[in-house]
Amino acid sequence: QVQLVESGGGLVQAGGSLRLSCAASGSIFSINAMGWYRQSPGKQRALVASITSGGRTDYADSVKGRFTISRDNAKNTVYLEMNSLKPEDTAVYYCNAVLKAPVTGWGNYWGKGTQVTVSS
Repeated sequence: QVQLVESGGGLVQAGGSLRLSCAASGSIFSINAMGWYRQSPGKQRALVASITSGGRTDYADSVKGRFTISRDNAKNTVYLEMNSLKPEDTAVYYCNAVLKAPVTGWGNYWGKGTQVTVSS
């Protein structure tokens, strides 16, 4: 069974930094794109950043220049380095992966989420 487990969320003051990690485990043949989404109360879940297996990245305009996504393919892990955090970055951050599992084939998987709270 495939699992995505996030870590690294927490409470930080505005201007501070946090690093999120997400490890995919279980029976996995290969992983294509991995990414981070976030959702705050009353809003839809939205893409923060994504990275392909080849290292191509994409960012939401609101985080460009402040957040950096990276991945370790050997560890099936994706990271999100968040700097210059703002109160509007407060949300639950979800890890996402498009991967191929032995029985189910290609699928879209989500972690349970980690809370990031930025105080002003």
